[in-house]
Amino acid sequence: MIDFRSDTVTQPTEAMLQAMLSAKVGDDVFGEDPTINQLEQMTAEMFGLEAGLFCPSGTMTNQIAIKAHTQPGDEVICDELSHIYQYEGGGVAVNSACSVRLLHGNNGRLTADMVKNAINNPEDVHKPISRLVSLENTVNKGGGCCYELADIEDIKTVCLSYNLGLHLDGARLFNALVYKQQKASDYGQLFDSISICLSKGLGTPVGSVLLGNKAFIKKSRRIRKVMGGGMRQAGILAAAGIYALENNINRLAEDHLHATQIAAALAETDYVGDILPVETNIVIATIKGRFTPTTFIEAMAKHNIKLFSVSSTQIRLVLHLNITKEMVETTIDTIKKL
Repeated sequence: MIDFRSDTVTQPTEAMLQAMLSAKVGDDVFGEDPTINQLEQMTAEMFGLEAGLFCPSGTMTNQIAIKAHTQPGDEVICDELSHIYQYEGGGVAVNSACSVRLLHGNNGRLTADMVKNAINNPEDVHKPISRLVSLENTVNKGGGCCYELADIEDIKTVCLSYNLGLHLDGARLFNALVYKQQKASDYGQLFDSISICLSKGLGTPVGSVLLGNKAFIKKSRRIRKVMGGGMRQAGILAAAGIYALENNINRLAEDHLHATQIAAALAETDYVGDILPVETNIVIATIKGRFTPTTFIEAMAKHNIKLFSVSSTQIRLVLHLNITKEMVETTIDTIKKL
């Protein structure tokens, strides 16, 4: 089976499993799991931030960050395609009692002017207080597109001018770092909090890390406890994250290459319309004519190729470390023969 549904379907390699089996563990709620402590310190240092917090999922790290940055009744500014709005079960409302100001960016990417124009007048009692800006990089529903660092710097300037926090949903941030040849430390200087996922392109079974200053992470640790995120002897999982950070970042370029190859094959068919620009490991294409997304997915499934639909007209393929060169060649051959 060739599974393009998500980069969350990866299986740990034998080397990663060995790292997990040999991990030293302790009770993380007491702060005594040495492997989790190592992972949190490692990621914080990588981004030039003070502290990290290991959590089960990127949804949890995002939701903890939003709650830590806001008060009930505040407003969070984000793009309408943002994961925190689209795919986190209304968590901004449920967990933080905040409203969301949705903006229409360029495939999910905002500009400084858009953010500035969305900020409410804090003296107007009719409107919520604009408190936090949340960016996503790469943008999942934007086809894995990336921000230019200069654009984030401009947004940061606006946030500083209006006393807004700036959070990054960096579920696939390492894809952006590899594609744009950017440094993690540059992001640490710009964001008040960063959520990174280890269980997507980096290939771990479970886990995300929330990064920020010591006071923010201390507050976030309490919120994690309230959300049920204290995992006790989870160093077994953290060990996979350490292995991934040490071994699986540079290979993301291979996923990006495979994505462009599949997109090129799709573009040559008579049943594919627009394809979002492919920068990293996600391909989102419009299906037309003799196929619908449903019938196209069914046709590919007959060849043991799994895909995912993201709308009534679009399908998505996500490349990851368990997709080999041979699998890509088989997929391209199947696309051409349909």
